[in-house]
Amino acid sequence: MAALPTAPIPQTVEESSTLTGDNLEARVIVYNCDCHTYQQVIDLLCRAVPKMTAGRAFELAYRIDHTGSAEVYEGSLETCQQIAAILANGGLRVAVQ
Repeated sequence: MAALPTAPIPQTVEESSTLTGDNLEARVIVYNCDCHTYQQVIDLLCRAVPKMTAGRAFELAYRIDHTGSAEVYEGSLETCQQIAAILANGGLRVAVQ
């Protein structure tokens, strides 16, 4: 009986990085709550998220409405917490992950 050919075992490369302090990466997630109009969500996103445009805010509001949530910002933990606080004070359901 002939031996079956063997496939080469792929080489595993592991990379890790650990950030500390304010450089921790995080993201702000906004959840649908059916209690705000698109315009209210757009206005809050434009006020809270750096460099947010009305067009991009509309796209995010649409995604929140139709899928239940959207990531609206990714950056340092400190900045994400500040953005989330502004959005939450406006009545939106938010989380920082």
